Amino acid sequence: MGWGNLFFSLVITCSAALITYNIIISANASLNQDFPGSSSTTTKSFKDSAEEEDPILKMPTHLSSSSNKRRKTRLFHTAVTSSDSIYNTWQCRVMYYWFNKHKTDNPNSDHDMGGFTRILHSGHPDKFMDEIPTFVAQPLPDGIDQGYIVLNRPWAFVQWLQQTKIEEDYILMSEPDHILVKPIPNLSIDGKGAAFPFFYIEPKKYEAPLRKFFPKERGPITNIDPIGNSPVIVGKDSLKKIAPTWMNVSLAMKKDPEADKAFGWVLEMYAYAVASALHGVGNILHKEFMIQPPWDTAIGKAYIIHYTYGCDYDLQGKMTYGKIGEWRFDKRSYDNIWPPRNISMPPPGVPESVVTLVKMVNEATANIPDWGS
Repeated sequence: MGWGNLFFSLVITCSAALITYNIIISANASLNQDFPGSSSTTTKSFKDSAEEEDPILKMPTHLSSSSNKRRKTRLFHTAVTSSDSIYNTWQCRVMYYWFNKHKTDNPNSDHDMGGFTRILHSGHPDKFMDEIPTFVAQPLPDGIDQGYIVLNRPWAFVQWLQQTKIEEDYILMSEPDHILVKPIPNLSIDGKGAAFPFFYIEPKKYEAPLRKFFPKERGPITNIDPIGNSPVIVGKDSLKKIAPTWMNVSLAMKKDPEADKAFGWVLEMYAYAVASALHGVGNILHKEFMIQPPWDTAIGKAYIIHYTYGCDYDLQGKMTYGKIGEWRFDKRSYDNIWPPRNISMPPPGVPESVVTLVKMVNEATANIPDWGS
């Protein structure tokens, strides 16, 4: 490691320690970390946030407006973090295909989709820069992520928000393995973010380790929403405050043996939920923001298919989860190779969600030039 990287590593480490110290020791310390040159804004107090009602669990039906001016102020920018691996790259190309298709095919619909950025945290450009709008972020210095590459996500967002002029007032944080089923409206309301509730994010269950980063003075543990950073639609100004805290809490959690053991592969998701709560940004929880095959079998009103789980079935259409099926689609089968065009369709009886997923992947790969290169 060169002297530059060593110095940078020390800065990150010291920053993490300082932020964690402030969170734990000083209940009144401001956690607003404005970026250089930005003006400080007054945020809602944690006391006020704690006294607010819990977020509703439904899809809003009153967000569309005939006012073009209002529509413009509600636009969100979609941002996806990615490495330069084949695994992340093919997913990003499929996702961006559907993002573009929905915007092109539905120019006058009531969606609020603005621009798109792939935040590439490899530290150097790749050959898909012309295909997908891309911001190149620097990865964490060697050893800082401790083998947990996801820690590069909050650091990449910090760099992007610092260094880029973003026209839209809102940000949708998404992931490579998201496929947009239909155009998305801005689901956030009244300064709150819009987020998907994950059943495995359980602040009450893990109150003891979480209190190291969210002291009792900040309010009840229920102020921490059961969310990750994605999918989340949040105000740009709010995210500029949340992102540095998200980064530092992630690093501090990873260095804490109790938190690291408790949160495991979803540590960075807990860190975002904590950071959002520390800044008094509550979230409206949208159960139908996305579906996750094979457990969610119908598309319903969902906007996103998240294909994080493998889909395994026998030839009679019966799911064989935990056992490789006679028919399967699992993104992990393509961690080092490109998925082929025209993946075989699942057998009769397989749920709509899985059938739709494969159809959408096939359509994308059939229409993306130079697929597999």
